[in-house]
Amino acid sequence: MTKKTVTAQYPEAQPELPPRSRGVIALFEENCTVCMLCARECPDWCIYIDSHKETVPAAAPGGRERSRNVLDRFAIDFSLCMYCGICIEVCPFDALFWSPEFEYAETDIHELTHERDKLRDWMWTVPAPPALDAAAEEPKELAAARKAAEKLAQEAAEQKQSTAEQKQSAAEPQDSAADQQGTAGEEGAQ
Repeated sequence: MTKKTVTAQYPEAQPELPPRSRGVIALFEENCTVCMLCARECPDWCIYIDSHKETVPAAAPGGRERSRNVLDRFAIDFSLCMYCGICIEVCPFDALFWSPEFEYAETDIHELTHERDKLRDWMWTVPAPPALDAAAEEPKELAAARKAAEKLAQEAAEQKQSTAEQKQSAAEPQDSAADQQGTAGEEGAQ
């Protein structure tokens, strides 16, 4: 009875959430390829995905057209979700993330099915991943990409230098021809 109370008055005082806390599932729509792995692996069957096929024109002349799935609907029913995170674990394209957002209560249970626009809005609340250890090796993908970029930059510099040399060598014979014409004109004048 001599200690101060520790009750936090919730709406006025926001709680201090631990880092990387699990609130709701956010969707990074650009990465979603409609592979349906998240919906298939969900033990509660609370993920609803609809898509349609779209024909993509050939990338190169003479190539064939391709078809790809386009996302029409991505919804999660949070009245059924048990927040196990299996959908996030199995997503091969990093389209689903944990958001620390936890204030999404509704007055009607039918309104707990959140569509892709709401899931996309929660993506902005996802914290950045923790920084890599300074002593850790660079990922092989980054090293390969950096090496390829350096090679392209070197080739572009060499090509630029060779075109500059070609322009200079092409300009030199014209200058010498103009000098010879100039000397011939001086001789004729004398």
